[in-house]
Amino acid sequence: MTAPVPTPASFDAFYRAEHPRVLRYFRRKAGRDAAPDLAQEVFARLLRSGALERADCPQAYLTRIARNLLIDIARRKRSRPTAFYSLDEERDAVSCADQAWRIEAADLSHLYRRTVRAMPPKTRRVFLMRRVRRMSYKDIAAALGITVATVDYHLVRALALCRAAVAAQW
Repeated sequence: MTAPVPTPASFDAFYRAEHPRVLRYFRRKAGRDAAPDLAQEVFARLLRSGALERADCPQAYLTRIARNLLIDIARRKRSRPTAFYSLDEERDAVSCADQAWRIEAADLSHLYRRTVRAMPPKTRRVFLMRRVRRMSYKDIAAALGITVATVDYHLVRALALCRAAVAAQW
């Protein structure tokens, strides 16, 4: 006795009814990217088996095919030999910035220069003494004849101006 062949109309109706459920199942179990291919494979296996017309509950049969497919995939992954790669310091070294990063860095540098030039003279002087000459707060205060608290005030003001310029730009 040969298995009854499903008619294209009956398979099409079953596919349309069950495909969203099978797709959701695979999205949960295998991920969003793999789900469409796995769902298609399940329906192909169902069609090849010829069980659509003779199964008492074709939805349960379809679910069983889906589970078996995931089991097959897990077994294949487990049976593959694991590849170990030695650490290559030169290969894994940080690469140079690409052109877009260099352009952004140049734009940011120009923005900082314009911002520093636009600062009030005393704030600019304190900022440059700290950032360019790497002077301590105490040394800056002594060189300019101001208190350490005033040095701190000017540096906070300069950094706020820089932050505002960057925020306005981007």
